[in-house]
Amino acid sequence: AVAYARAGGEPPPPPPTVAAVAEGLRLHLSSSSATGYRGVRELSGRFQAYRSVDGGLVSLGTFDTAVEGAVAYARAGGEPPPPPPTVAAVAEGLRLH
Repeated sequence: AVAYARAGGEPPPPPPTVAAVAEGLRLHLSSSSATGYRGVRELSGRFQAYRSVDGGLVSLGTFDTAVEGAVAYARAGGEPPPPPPTVAAVAEGLRLH
């Protein structure tokens, strides 16, 4: 930021905030998607939600925001699966198999 201030330029804007919950639904977050959401991609300034069905992609619609697309994705597929339970490898000094 100091280098930008010295050069007279503005610092770049911060990355957009990604919501984990919207409209009572837990959204499917993705660190590998540019939008931050699984099943949502940006097309010409709008956001398309899509799901994989029988090996093909099915469009769920086009939306003004990535969050709206993520909500459509969450509604179409339900809640993301919960994380797997933690399994103990050792209990009472014994190695479990």
